[in-house]
Amino acid sequence: MTGRATTSARMIPVSVLDLSPIVEGSDAGQSLSNSADLARHVERLGYKRFWMAEHHSMPGIASAATAVALAYVGSQTSTIRIGAGGIMLPNHAPLIIAEQFGTLESLFPGRVDLGLGRAPGTDQAAAYAMRRNLASDADRFPQDIVELMGYFKGENGRVRAIPGEGLNIPIWILGSSLFGAQLAAMLGLPYAFASHFAPQMIVDAVKIYRERFEPSEQLDRPYVMLGLNAIVAPTDEEAQLLATSVQQAFVALRSGHPIQLPPPRPGYADDLPLEARAILRSVLSASAIGSPETARRQTEEFIARTRPDELIVTAQVYDHQARLRSYELFMEAVRQPQPAPEL
Repeated sequence: MTGRATTSARMIPVSVLDLSPIVEGSDAGQSLSNSADLARHVERLGYKRFWMAEHHSMPGIASAATAVALAYVGSQTSTIRIGAGGIMLPNHAPLIIAEQFGTLESLFPGRVDLGLGRAPGTDQAAAYAMRRNLASDADRFPQDIVELMGYFKGENGRVRAIPGEGLNIPIWILGSSLFGAQLAAMLGLPYAFASHFAPQMIVDAVKIYRERFEPSEQLDRPYVMLGLNAIVAPTDEEAQLLATSVQQAFVALRSGHPIQLPPPRPGYADDLPLEARAILRSVLSASAIGSPETARRQTEEFIARTRPDELIVTAQVYDHQARLRSYELFMEAVRQPQPAPEL
């Protein structure tokens, strides 16, 4: 894999991050079915990857068993890359992840990515429930990655990952701070930054990653993928209304009470206290929300400022058909040829 920063959405790959939202009044089964439907849809539209994220103890997210969910999505698609965005490695033994993703790669050859993060993807109570103790701490994240890579290379002695050993599964480092950028650069791995919910350090993180990058067997030059919230509808007003669902979900999450994804609520942000509105402006500042023309302009501005090699977009939309349409309109918007400048 190689990469080169560009300044136009028409010139870089676009991928999808799906949290498999459980909407208010629905259940996880329907959410996972919707995820498969979305994956088929974006495959037809030309998106490059379909990633799912590991979260636990969240009533509004159905992708906790990420490898299992990806196996289902992989069986429902044929060409789009599938992967984890990401697996929270401190929650797992590296051997187990090597086996799980070795299984996925064996089932769907040449289509699997493995993105790794060091956050728990939940609160401390759920982290304890998963690990039974907190001895497996995030400070061992670099060593765990090296161990995991060793299983794919067959370099960990008597312990072998079967399936997994000998398979070429691209590993990505995920992050929302400078730590992940430095680690990805040191290991020579592609870097995905969670700017769709933590955009504050994006410029510094990308700069550090590119400046410190050391080539590896997997990658000969830095490659950056950035998250972007993209909610697109025929008009700005419709898109802004759809976006009130993710606004409500973020406010509930930040207040310590995560919820199922609620239906749109007209005028929602107007009724919030100033502090909550400030949180939303910060958390959702990396967003393209509006009509196709508005979304195209916002996306181009984001790309010009951050210069990614690839975008990964997410749309937390309550109505499934509106979500499908959002991804369709976004792709049409960013792929639309722009008029040549007047001479």
